[in-house]
Amino acid sequence: MQIRDQKYQIQGVDLLDLVKEHGSPLYVYDGEKIQAQVRQLQDAFSSVKLKIKYATKALSNINILKLMKKSGTGVDAVSIEEVQLCLHAGFAPEEIMYTPNGVAFSEIEKAVELGVMINIDNIPMLEHFGTKYGNSVPVCIRLNPHILAGGNAKISVGHIDSKFGVSILQLKHVIKVVEAYELDVIGLHVHTGSDILDADVFLKGAEILFDAAREFKDLKFLDFGGGFKVAYKPGDISTDIKEVGKRVSEAFKAFCEEYGRELEIWFEPGKFLVSESGVLLVKANVIKSTPASTFVGVDSGLNHLIRPMMYDAYHGVENISKLEGPERVYTIVGYICETDTIAADRKLKEVQEGDILAIKNAGAYGFSMASNYNSRFRPAEVLILDGKASLIRKRETFEDILRHQVDLGI
Repeated sequence: MQIRDQKYQIQGVDLLDLVKEHGSPLYVYDGEKIQAQVRQLQDAFSSVKLKIKYATKALSNINILKLMKKSGTGVDAVSIEEVQLCLHAGFAPEEIMYTPNGVAFSEIEKAVELGVMINIDNIPMLEHFGTKYGNSVPVCIRLNPHILAGGNAKISVGHIDSKFGVSILQLKHVIKVVEAYELDVIGLHVHTGSDILDADVFLKGAEILFDAAREFKDLKFLDFGGGFKVAYKPGDISTDIKEVGKRVSEAFKAFCEEYGRELEIWFEPGKFLVSESGVLLVKANVIKSTPASTFVGVDSGLNHLIRPMMYDAYHGVENISKLEGPERVYTIVGYICETDTIAADRKLKEVQEGDILAIKNAGAYGFSMASNYNSRFRPAEVLILDGKASLIRKRETFEDILRHQVDLGI
């Protein structure tokens, strides 16, 4: 989002004009930014055989998925529904990594039928898989490296008390299961969490993964998950992708030489690829002063962007209806009937009713976590690509709220 010709624009498209056309609240995504993030990761790991598996859960609109495919990525899916969505978007089964957690075995069976890569994260499911398929279906195993990394505790998934992955301390048990059922293990996977800043964390995970990989003789890839940090606050630091790429690639190539053949290295970024591309445009409904604060109540809330309330996440906010004028300190709150703070104590150009505020870094886990809480409609989505803005999801209506309800005529 840039100021050009006295207007807030993305690729030359005026954001206020989009609100006039499509209404608010409105999600807008910068397709060029997404493509640039993909290229940045590809360039950082250009010396190794890289495969990017975009984390579908971050933003799953089929047009975003198609843009990822066009940019050369595969996808990571965490549910059978995401698998089906990725297939619908045009991905071949072999381009899809399916990494479920706590699902019924019937969902695993469905994924096998669809021909996608199966990633199993617990021993009972691995035994069940072996009983049913033996070595007839290749499999990947997700390991828990017991590394406490990431930002909020809810997105730190590699620690010892996490529900995700098979404990690295149970590796001998895993090997016994693999040998007993003659499983065709072609990949190993670790993921420590999100918002990882330090290359040393990736290298620590790499060493654990390399040690485990030495026990498997027919691997084709090692999957390092995702977790690259993006900048949210002014002056915030993001992951140095070049440094991570250089150091992890060097370690990976050294391991491949020891292993005896060149493996593929996989990453599953979600937030890194789409977060900064997205902006949520909302309208100021009311300015309400109290003895403690001045609130700006907007036509959105945790039903559209839950990250501030769920993760204490920071999102930058700008009044795009005002380029000049005095600044005041505001707390931006939603219209949901409970505490619903989007941003506290922020300096904005003086806000009046009807002004449009832009909530930044809303591309990841914004719409994908949106709900109909308070029976509110989910917003429309627009993608800007090659200087053209296109509607990629219609705003919901009252009919959508009723669509799957069954009226008993009581």
